[in-house]
Amino acid sequence: MPMPTKGARLFLQKRKGRGSVYIIKDENNFRRSTGTEDRREAEIQLSEHIGQKTRSSGSTLPEAVSIGEVLAIYGEEHAPTVASPRSQGLAIAALLPFWGDKMVSEVKGETCRRYAKTRKHHQTGLPIAPGTIRRELNTLAAAMNYCHSEGYLTNAPRVSLPKAPETFQRALQRNEVAKLIRAARRRKCPHVARFILVSIYTGTRASPVLNLRLRGPATTGGWFDLTAGVLYRMGEGEIATKKRRTPARLPRQLLGHARRWEAGGDIWAVAFRGQRVGSIKTAWAKIVADANLEWRPTPHTLKHTAITWAIEGGASIADASGFFSTSIATIERVYWHRSPHFQSGALGAIENRKQAQTGAKRERDKE
Repeated sequence: MPMPTKGARLFLQKRKGRGSVYIIKDENNFRRSTGTEDRREAEIQLSEHIGQKTRSSGSTLPEAVSIGEVLAIYGEEHAPTVASPRSQGLAIAALLPFWGDKMVSEVKGETCRRYAKTRKHHQTGLPIAPGTIRRELNTLAAAMNYCHSEGYLTNAPRVSLPKAPETFQRALQRNEVAKLIRAARRRKCPHVARFILVSIYTGTRASPVLNLRLRGPATTGGWFDLTAGVLYRMGEGEIATKKRRTPARLPRQLLGHARRWEAGGDIWAVAFRGQRVGSIKTAWAKIVADANLEWRPTPHTLKHTAITWAIEGGASIADASGFFSTSIATIERVYWHRSPHFQSGALGAIENRKQAQTGAKRERDKE
């Protein structure tokens, strides 16, 4: 029985008197130099080569197709249509160094666990967080399932995922939020101060906040209806995902801020010198350091804080779920124990029973 072909892959060729270079190898004795010894650059060329190959019109066995080819097909045909193509591209780039040369049939629990153990940050060399590993392996599973559904693969192996990490989330105190806003203004980062205000009043995730317009409707990104006082977290042309982005009423405090921003000529809720802000990562780290909080909240902490404050203020599970665009299950699991209504029915029944028993005993004593 003939051995199955290995598919397109990279080979590091050492050269006398010159630096090493990656070679693309493929079936039928195909060889082509990438001209680079940088693995990431070579992976990009390998992906392009795979995408240009003539693909079989029929399904292929997993042992005859490389994972690099599967990822290339997925990246070319399907990833651009999802809600976040950039995140899919980053995941594919992270997967290729380990998986690209392997055949689809090699996907199993052992290789998935080995990937998790060996996956390191390409600059710092530090281990990658389990949550990131899960997202990357989910992309691998999605790529194989897509190729199976489209007829490229006869079947798709099961991907073994690491256990979802249990993360402790701490909410900010009101004085801590005030410190962050003051630190942002002192550092002349009004866009971060705006980001904090929008996030803390609406509990919207970081990425949608940065895409919010002060007028709408919009096809990409959410927008404020400053007349009706409603926040639309998602543009009319965007794809809905599991991370819901449902509308919410605007608190009067934020509505007042937004109207002033719009009256000042701004288009974006989070703007710097009139332009949309793509990321606050660098500024956020500096502002957190300036605020001297003795711990390091992340932008997502603002959403967590907004929900915590609402629940502590007496919001119901249904209202919190609808307003913050967060599932009822998450509200119950993560936040509901903070509510003044938490187990109030059971507590009242227990306390009233004790009071009733005490009253009955007093009456018997009188007799």
